[in-house]
Amino acid sequence: MFHTSGLGVVLLGLVWGQNLSPAVPGGSKVRPPVVLTEAARALHESSLVIDAHNDLPWALREKNGPNFRSIDLRKDQPSLHTDIPRLKKGNVGVQFWSAWVPGDTRKKGTSIRETLTQIDAIYHLVESYPETFALCQSVAEIEAARKAGKIASLIGLEGGYSIDNSLAVLRSYRKLGAVYMTLTHGETLDWADSATDKPKHNGLTPFGEEVVREMNRLGMMVDISHVSPAVMKHAIRVSKAPVIASHSSSFTIADHPRNVPDDVLKMVRENGGVVMVNFYSGFVVPDAVRITRDMFERARKLREKFPEDRNFNEAMNAYRKENPIPAGTIHDVVDHIDHIVKIAGVDHVGLGSDYDGIPTCPKQLEDVSTYPFLTQELLNRGYKPEDIKKILGGNMMRVFGRVKQVADEMVREVRPTTRTEAKAR
Repeated sequence: MFHTSGLGVVLLGLVWGQNLSPAVPGGSKVRPPVVLTEAARALHESSLVIDAHNDLPWALREKNGPNFRSIDLRKDQPSLHTDIPRLKKGNVGVQFWSAWVPGDTRKKGTSIRETLTQIDAIYHLVESYPETFALCQSVAEIEAARKAGKIASLIGLEGGYSIDNSLAVLRSYRKLGAVYMTLTHGETLDWADSATDKPKHNGLTPFGEEVVREMNRLGMMVDISHVSPAVMKHAIRVSKAPVIASHSSSFTIADHPRNVPDDVLKMVRENGGVVMVNFYSGFVVPDAVRITRDMFERARKLREKFPEDRNFNEAMNAYRKENPIPAGTIHDVVDHIDHIVKIAGVDHVGLGSDYDGIPTCPKQLEDVSTYPFLTQELLNRGYKPEDIKKILGGNMMRVFGRVKQVADEMVREVRPTTRTEAKAR
């Protein structure tokens, strides 16, 4: 979660596999819209599409409270990125819903309560539309849900402060259905450094290592989005299972600290993990990164000035209006996919949109209905159908299955005691 205007250039020609679009000031390029073909539609409809990160539960809560009783997702919801008609249009087969809560809940001592509220909201979301969604916790359950024609729905925790320095709480979340946890969010914790805050530990503390090992034992995917490069590397070294970056992109293409550097991409390849590319313009469009690079620090300062959610949100919205960022296009997102494939390989990239947790989306990726355009552009760039299927969802399924295998292998290991937890404080 975050939580170019037209230039009048006429394109004279395109060569398959080559980009002949003219450069424009700032280093960006004008590239034509993606035109969807029947071949791409057919390929997309035959593929398992997985999105590793969607913040709809929090967006619904902000609009209507945790129960969102007055919002019917069976109808179009133009103020959201997500609703059921558009999920179906996008052929989304597996959706990881984020159980995110603000980082200031850590200071208030309410992280656990608020996280449980969000998990409950995800249950409510699934239970409200049983004909559409099925709550899943394993590859087998995902496959069963798809055979039944339902969207497999899974829970991901975003921000390690949700466990309040307690492995017992982590275990409880797993029992409630959480299948991954992003180790940090925008702030450095007692046991792990954030990518967008001052480092304190130069990686993970001993307790942070225990968190990773316990996640392995529980069959939870270790999510390295939002963490510092040092924590990325440390977590990969400690983890016995493949890691994920549920919603991150390439640092080389757009140098926002939220993105993954090339040396880490190489480690992800060796680890067997997968980087799920984020769609937020502020993370993926190079020109936009120049404006958003310090956004988490700015948000922290605004939160200190406006502690009430309503006032803080108004201040953030005002800042965004005063400092608009270029939205970019679908081409910017596929540039990140291309680079991750180049460095880590086609087996190690996927999709993690961050929809309903981001204020700006690239053109032709405005909401959950637009995934077919990604399939088309990947075809346009020469990707084989079998590799496109990997990117759309196959890679994530492989990682999720391997995480379960590692957990089964570790089942006889003794779980850590509460004495370890005390060291985190």
